[in-house]
Amino acid sequence: MALSGLDIYKLLPKTNCRKCGLATCLAFAMQLAKKALAVEKCPFISAEAKTILEEQALPPIKPVILGGDNLKFELGNETVMFRHEEKFRNPAALGFIIEDNLADSKIRGQIEKINQLKFERVGQLLEVNLIAIKQNTGADRFLEVSELVLNNTVLPVMLISGDIDALKQAAAVAAVRRPLLYCATKDNFSQIAAIAKEFQLPLVAAAQDIDELAHLTKGLNALGIRDLILDTGEKNVADKIWDLTQLRRQALKKSNRALGYPSLAIVDKTDPYEEAMEAAAYIAKYAGIVLIKGLESWEVLSILTLRQNIYTDPQKPLQIEPKLYPVGKTTKESPVLITTNFSLSYYTVLSEVEASKIPSYILSVDTEGMSVLTAWAAEKFNAESITKSLDKCAIRDVVVHKNLIIPGYVAILSGDLEEQSGYKVIVGPKEAAGIPVFLKNLN
Repeated sequence: MALSGLDIYKLLPKTNCRKCGLATCLAFAMQLAKKALAVEKCPFISAEAKTILEEQALPPIKPVILGGDNLKFELGNETVMFRHEEKFRNPAALGFIIEDNLADSKIRGQIEKINQLKFERVGQLLEVNLIAIKQNTGADRFLEVSELVLNNTVLPVMLISGDIDALKQAAAVAAVRRPLLYCATKDNFSQIAAIAKEFQLPLVAAAQDIDELAHLTKGLNALGIRDLILDTGEKNVADKIWDLTQLRRQALKKSNRALGYPSLAIVDKTDPYEEAMEAAAYIAKYAGIVLIKGLESWEVLSILTLRQNIYTDPQKPLQIEPKLYPVGKTTKESPVLITTNFSLSYYTVLSEVEASKIPSYILSVDTEGMSVLTAWAAEKFNAESITKSLDKCAIRDVVVHKNLIIPGYVAILSGDLEEQSGYKVIVGPKEAAGIPVFLKNLN
């Protein structure tokens, strides 16, 4: 558990010298407890106390960066068990396993597919994160496939091999891309740690038992290996989720530094539906990296969409800039639809307007990222806020007509909005799906 202000005070010199900028050591201790000041502000603190306080200041789950200078991403640095307590910080990485016993043409096709797995959803770009190269054949072939992957993608890579010599050769070739090595066990940890240390690479520590895993990470730490990913091996879904949850609890609730690292889950399913569901379960329950084999865009999009939803800050809904957006080749006669600046609301309306093929304007009203009904209930989407938005975008200079289309669910705003804005209000459909037909029948 984190040290309290009084616990920290006991470690301080208690001189009240004021060189930290505060009147007393107790006041300084309270600021340290709130992480408002750095321990270096105290010039007389002992080395032992400084070490203790610096360790306490570290995040319970260590941040680990994967990838090289061209493309990298961060895992870990999580501070809560449940999203609503604050937020989840670094989205789980989604990676794909490529096996070295496939023909080069097949592997190139897989890489090309992986490189194209990018999607835009509610204004955000959803992307995959890494490629894991798995050795099934000899060391020479593993090295060939590693080079093939490195030459055909900018994505970070992971090297999976039980052959220490093969792993070292591939690590040397890929070193500038800072690959993740898989994996250190109780039997080989000193050998694989030497490779990780030589090339300054992150490493997966693997053990079936959590206590054994903690013992393994302590051994790796003693050898100077700090960037670790944890894996409890192949298990059924229930047992794997239990492990992932316990690793998180040990790090956050028990301050168990030996288990304070991101975790890994490998999905081994041939059915794409089962694979997607299992991957989704691991993302929802704390996996830092999830590896799959399926490359179908529908499967990957469903997993990335779930990840996006889980790793969105619940206190800051996804929102767009509130302004007037033209859709298509608009004219001064184009209809004007009103919605909120909640991303999902806006992009849902946008897709239906585009589907109608009728050039239109969409006015996004600033509702602090709330949806239509939520914003209306919170009095953020009302006649006054809509009128202010109309004035701000100078709607009178954009269109010559005086008609506004509002969502059907807030038809109650019609009278007040007409009175305050001076525009005629047309009540549109309740659901966005009705917009194409509505716009086509508008005239």
